[in-house]
This record gives sequence, structure tokens and C-alpha cells, in this order.
Amino acid sequence: MSVLRALRQVAASSSRAVARPAARSGPLRLATVQLAPRASMTAARAFSASTCRLSEGSTDVVLSQKLAEELKYEKEAVADAPGEPEFLKTFKEQGIWEIQDVTGNDEVTLVRKFGNETIRMMFSIADIQNAEEEPEYEQEEGEGGEEQPPHSYPIRASFSVTKANAKGSINIDTMCQEGAFIIDNMSYYPDAQLGTELTAEADWKRRGLYIGPQFDTLDVSVQEEIEKWLQERGINENLATFVPEYSEFKEQKEYVRWLDNVKNFVDA
Repeated sequence: MSVLRALRQVAASSSRAVARPAARSGPLRLATVQLAPRASMTAARAFSASTCRLSEGSTDVVLSQKLAEELKYEKEAVADAPGEPEFLKTFKEQGIWEIQDVTGNDEVTLVRKFGNETIRMMFSIADIQNAEEEPEYEQEEGEGGEEQPPHSYPIRASFSVTKANAKGSINIDTMCQEGAFIIDNMSYYPDAQLGTELTAEADWKRRGLYIGPQFDTLDVSVQEEIEKWLQERGINENLATFVPEYSEFKEQKEYVRWLDNVKNFVDA
């Protein structure tokens, strides 16, 4: 029963109750007075019962249904897939990089030791949104019609290298694309903490420092040696293939989690 309808019934009952005493004697007025509180309580109950309905938007149910449909579709799409994909098992079995992945964050960190060095790599799954965009140029097929490598869209990745027995850090900004890391620049920070911290204060301080020349402006022989230096530390084609694969894997999990959270909030 709607609130408006309940109030109309209460009003009608009250008007009838008030009208009766005018034509009848005292005792009947007493009976009418006793009925009035019950009518008032009925109105209160009707209003209270309808309050929760008034707090819901008219689109809540439809939105919840659409979210449920999308959630069901996404879960069914991966229902037959193993809990951990083969590429991830293989990567972990190599025992080179440790994956630091926090649920709900869009950034992933890989860490490894190399002698007295600690190497950290960071990339964001937000970059895979560019996957549907057209590439800026068409890469020609090689002899024999070789196919383009999968996951050819670019993902930004940054590395930091610190040493236990030395001050400072070396930071390398790259673009991971088509199974390779394309280096943008290589910088040196005299303070290792400044080079590795992710705080807004550290980022502000880095902006005022000289970060070095663009990598492609360096002498070709210097470029080649830097690339060999990175390759020796595991920053190679194998890692460049893993990054977009893991980005897609994590993005799918985060999307399903987002759908579930939004639906639960709408339904609450």
C-alpha cells in the first residue's frame, strides 16, 4: 500500500470519526476518542513501512540486473580457465623476479636481486586500455609472412637499480611494446631514496633535477652497451612478453572485483 493511499484512508477515517460526535450523545464521543489513537498508529506504521521504498532510486533494480549479467558473463568466460595461467606458473618457476601485486591497485612491482644490486620494475595495467586503438603505423611482415607478436600495444615501465655498497640509484624509463623494452631515458639520482620513493614530495623534487639526455641522442655504441647491461640483469624479451600478459590477467581480475563491489553497493 502506498503512503498516499494510507494517508487518504486515515484522513477519511478521521473525518468520519469527527463527524459522528456532532450528531450523537456523550458516550459515543468517548468511543470515538478511543479510536483516534489507533488510526494515528496505523498511519505511522504505513509511513514507516514505505520509507525504505522511498530511499531507492527507480533505476536501482535495472542497474543491478545489468551488473549481474555482466558479472555472470565475465565469470563464465574464465570458468574453464585454470586458477593460475600457464605463463604465470612458468614465470614464477624461473625464480628470477618476485611479483608484488596489491589487490585493488593498478600498479604492479617486480623485484629481483643481481649481485649487490636491487632492481625494481613498475608498470600500470591502466595502459592496456590503449589495446583497442589503431597503431600509429603498420609493421611489415617479415619473410615467410611472420605474424605480429601478441600484445603489441605499449605499456610504460620504469626500472630502478640500487646498490648495497653505493649511494644513489639509476632509473630507466621505458616503453614495453612488441616483446621489447624501448628506452626513453636513463637518469642518475645521488639519493637512492629520492630515486625510488613514490611519494608526491619525492616526485616534486625529481622534477627539478637533470635526468640526462634522451636515450636515442646518445652515441650508438653507448646505447648498445646500456642495452647489454640491462639484458644481463634480466630486462629482456622474456620480461617484455610477460608484462602485457600479466597486465591483461590482473585487469580482468580487477574488473570482476569492481563489478561485484558496485553491484553490492547498489543492492545495499
